[in-house]
Amino acid sequence: MNEDLLRRYMSQDRLAVTLGMEIVDIRPGRAEVRMRLDERHLNGAGIAHGGAIFSLADVAFAAASNAHGTLAVALDVTISFVKAETSGVLTARAEELSLGSRTGVYAVRVTNELGEVVALFQGTVYRKKTPIAALIAGEASRGEEGS
Repeated sequence: MNEDLLRRYMSQDRLAVTLGMEIVDIRPGRAEVRMRLDERHLNGAGIAHGGAIFSLADVAFAAASNAHGTLAVALDVTISFVKAETSGVLTARAEELSLGSRTGVYAVRVTNELGEVVALFQGTVYRKKTPIAALIAGEASRGEEGS
């Protein structure tokens, strides 16, 4: 799929924009997304909120799985939080483990600037028939067509 088109699609992710995420690399089955931690990402204990870390991993998962050019939606995800962070840049790298005609399985590793693992995420997607290009053009209603 055309990388520019895919980046346009991913730029419509309002939560990713709100949390300040940056897509560094995106190609079929792989993606890298970064997020600089600031006050909005911290929980009451002053450490990175699990929801912020999960969201970073989820955006990398979405980018990698949708990069094949058709809409992929999450069926199941799990995450393990390994290390607490309070500042710096977190990077999520998604990798495709399995790709079938209707499902795909992905692993996402979230690391800090030293390369230390902060979280491990695994997800399964259902691959719909809706082309990403149609979603960008507004030709298909999101999540409804092509089940």
